[in-house]
Amino acid sequence: MATLIDGKKISTDIKDEVKIEAAALKEKGIEPCLAVILVGENPASQVYVRNKKRACEYCGIKSLSYELPDTTSEDELLSLIDKLNADPSCHGILVQLPLPKHIDEDKVLLKIDPKKDVDGFHPYNVGLLSIGKAKLKACTPAGCIELIKRSGVDITGKKCVVVGRSNIVGKPVGMLLLAENGTVITTHSKTKDLPAVCREADILVAAIGKPKFITADMVSDGVTVIDVGINRMDDGKLCGDVDFENVEKKAAFITPVPGGVGPMTIAMLMKNCLTACRMQNNLE
Repeated sequence: MATLIDGKKISTDIKDEVKIEAAALKEKGIEPCLAVILVGENPASQVYVRNKKRACEYCGIKSLSYELPDTTSEDELLSLIDKLNADPSCHGILVQLPLPKHIDEDKVLLKIDPKKDVDGFHPYNVGLLSIGKAKLKACTPAGCIELIKRSGVDITGKKCVVVGRSNIVGKPVGMLLLAENGTVITTHSKTKDLPAVCREADILVAAIGKPKFITADMVSDGVTVIDVGINRMDDGKLCGDVDFENVEKKAAFITPVPGGVGPMTIAMLMKNCLTACRMQNNLE
């Protein structure tokens, strides 16, 4: 039976580390600050924003909240980002996605100063990630790496199979595993004999958004499984991209859903905000 990787505990450990560092910065007269922009009234987005504010409060990070109506124009949103880019007391800018259809998400993400891009989505930071020099890393992929390392699993030399090639998780988590000296295979819908490729994995990251897609016959004994998927079933329960009940019997380590990768995303956001603050104050 696998050892459960407790994302709630590990995320709390990281937030506690951020809290200590934020307090030390405040003693120097520097207060880390995150601006969160929400356009429209998407219920899921409202929950995420509320959780981010709560995490800021826990970590001692000042949070600025901009909750705009869905009638907000693209120019109005870009103008707000310009204002926050120019504000030295604001260190991180996060625009909650998805945006209303009349606003170009790419244009908005490009407008954010790369030094304040706490989501790690700006092409500048993605480019740094690809050459192993990013300080602001995409939160969910960075959280996956922390879960693996803080569980005592050494990535060096391991065969790492990533199922999914999205820009938000699949590609960046592959690059981060490579930076930790893993041997990385990124798979996708065109991969031939996907189950055979998955069975080669010492570490398997599932990030495709298909409930219980990774089954027990697709993994080898002793694998470490990181399940990024969050899918809501017909009965209202959440499940991941992995058939947890059966894969758990073969894995050495596995993340549950919920309570695995999910809490890590906000913890890494807090860490990125602290890093952005340090960078902008020439401390990083």
